[in-house]
Amino acid sequence: MTDSRAADAVTALLHAVDTLDWNGVLAVLAGEVRLDYTSLWGGSVESVAASEVVTRWRGLLPGFDTTQHLTGPVLVSPDGAGFRCATTVRAYHHLVDGSNRATWMIAGRYDIGVDAGGRITAITLHASYEDGDRALTEAASARCAAGAGGRVAA
Repeated sequence: MTDSRAADAVTALLHAVDTLDWNGVLAVLAGEVRLDYTSLWGGSVESVAASEVVTRWRGLLPGFDTTQHLTGPVLVSPDGAGFRCATTVRAYHHLVDGSNRATWMIAGRYDIGVDAGGRITAITLHASYEDGDRALTEAASARCAAGAGGRVAA
């Protein structure tokens, strides 16, 4: 595998997330993924089956009216048998409720592990700051649970 294929896996993941292409997400994830969102949510690092990653994201992201993950260039370096991909990120999560419009944005850096086959094995978010209302995640999750609102029907 080449450095560019490793960077392409990162880009493909974020495009699939923003378009709710769950098959596309599964196509770039390894069977098990090490997730580290502790800088944002606290808790602990987890190793999660790819299907569970998709289940979790499906329970949140479609509840937003749109999401957009913007990254800087992806810097790729060899890491054992695979690669380490590093990039800055701004992740926008927009929700519309009647005439109320709100956005929650998280800014930081991603460190993403990619194996020799081009599959993502690890995702670590190093959150720098956030802007807007984090509680929008609760509203988006509620929309998903209710089966209505945002892009739930998509």
